[in-house]
Order: sequence, then C-alpha cells, then structure tokens
Amino acid sequence: MVAEMKLVDNVVRSFKVAKVFRENTDKINSFDFSPAGDYIISCSEDDQIVIYDSQKGELSKTINSKKYGVDLIHFAHTKTTAIHSSTKIDDTVRYLSLHDNKYIRYFTGHTKKVVSLCVSPIEDMFVSGSLDKSLRLWDLRSPNCQGYINVMGRPVAAFDPEGLVLAAGINSETLKLFDIRSFDKGPFITVKLPQEKECDWTDLKFSQDGRTILIPTNGSLIRLINAFNGTPIQTFTGHLNNKGIPIEASFSPDSQYIFSGSTDGRIHVWNAVTGYKVCVLNGDHIGPVHCVKFNPKYMMMASACTNMAFWLPSLDDGANLS
Repeated sequence: MVAEMKLVDNVVRSFKVAKVFRENTDKINSFDFSPAGDYIISCSEDDQIVIYDSQKGELSKTINSKKYGVDLIHFAHTKTTAIHSSTKIDDTVRYLSLHDNKYIRYFTGHTKKVVSLCVSPIEDMFVSGSLDKSLRLWDLRSPNCQGYINVMGRPVAAFDPEGLVLAAGINSETLKLFDIRSFDKGPFITVKLPQEKECDWTDLKFSQDGRTILIPTNGSLIRLINAFNGTPIQTFTGHLNNKGIPIEASFSPDSQYIFSGSTDGRIHVWNAVTGYKVCVLNGDHIGPVHCVKFNPKYMMMASACTNMAFWLPSLDDGANLS
C-alpha cells in the first residue's frame, strides 16, 4: 500500500514553493484544479488562459482571450472544457473547448458584470451571479437559462459538495439556501448575519464535509459559518489586505485548515476548528496573493499573484506518513 501523508500542523508548516511560473504580465485573477487534481487552469488580466500539469510541474498550454477577456475560470467537469466570464464586449459566460480552443456555447442574459460563477460537482449545471442583482442557473448542454432569481443585491454563490444545495450570499449580510431541483421557488432557508462594516463578501465556499461555509472578503477578515443555520463559528484575521481587493481563502480537502492569500505576498493558514493561526508561509510572490487553493487529490497547493507558485511539503522524515 502506498503511504499517504496526513495533513497535520507540522506538515502544513513545512510547505515550500517547489516551482514558480512567470507566464503572465498582469495579475492572475482566478484558477481552478481539475476534479482529478492533475491540471490547473488559470486566467489573468492580460487576457491569457494558462493550463498547467500539476503532477509534472509543467506548463501545458496557453490560450489567448483578447477579444472577450477572461475571469472566474472553472473546469467544466473534464479537463478538456472550461467556462469563464467575460471582461470585454458583454457579460456573457463562455463555454470553451480546450482541445481546439473553440467556444462550444455562449450563455447570455446578464446585463452587468458577472461576479460569481460556480459549477455543480455532480451535474452539467452551473450558476452565475451578477451585478445586475440576479442569479441564473444554466445547463452546459443548452444556451437557455434554466432558472432565474432576482436577489436584490450583489450575489456570491456556491454549490454544496453533493450538488443539491446552492448557497447565495446577498449584500454581504444575508445567506440564502436553495434546493437546486426547485431553484425558482426561492430559498428554503434565509439567514440574516451582521452587516459587514469594513468589507464585502467576495466568495462563498462549502467545506468538503458540507458542514461549514467559508466567506472570504475584500478586507482583513474571513468568516466561517455553520452551513445549516448560518451561525458564526470563527473569524480569521491577521492577514494583510490593505488594498480592498478580493483575496481568495480556501479549505484543505479534509476541511481542517483554511488557507488565505494576502497583500504582503504571503500565505496565512489557520486551523478551521480552533481558529488558531498555524503558520504564515513565505513564497516567491512579488505582489498581492489573490488566489490560493489546495489540490483536491494530492498533497500540493497553488497560489498566484502575477506569478503562479506550486507548493509541496518539505518534511525530511517519515513521521507523518500514515
């Protein structure tokens, strides 16, 4: 049996940058791991889509998106297709074949910038949220909108790990939970949280066990709430965000750790259960770390400013192999 390393505090503290890629001339605004963890797709403000082989530590492919721009990129269930929002011309969501660099389908309907995009972990569905104060449910196989909700504010959204529940955060104070099978009927739970005074919610993420929801912001705090009733569990602070920019925070696959970027170019890590700061990781980032994600299948992490960094644990002993 192949030994697997378990993610514990001293393993987390041992993470070091193993590879840095400098393909981009402007900041990387989004990236996503393929479901199998073997590829990463990124997009940047220089209108480039870059695909990396995360196992080999190599750049795999670069695609230009000069005409429409590109943001909020996600793999669409396979490593050969992706969806992304547009930054030029209009606010269409585009479905791209990475095999031949051709668009398979356009999803039109939003009239203002798309600020949230989440793909169902189970089905060929995704949800987009826009500054036009709407959430739209889509099927990758059809250009027609499958469901529409007016949410009366700026939305952020996320699917739960089973793909049955959609969580939507509205105006940085209200959490709404929808049954995806009856999306148009409205939320089955609405929870009002204290209004953020210093910052805005910029994302939502379910833990892999489905019990908690992480709320990153454009300020120097991250919220963790109960996924069933919205009760606050932890507030994570101590990372720098003095530019008011959206900084990604993510769970480890075992839901035990929270990783966040910062404007000082470092990665901050907390224990999700106790809330204590485990460590601050120094990488080779030359600017604010906007994006950070842990690989869903392998003991590896990626983070991005203008550069993309791959992180690996550097423990020399086998004490934590289980």
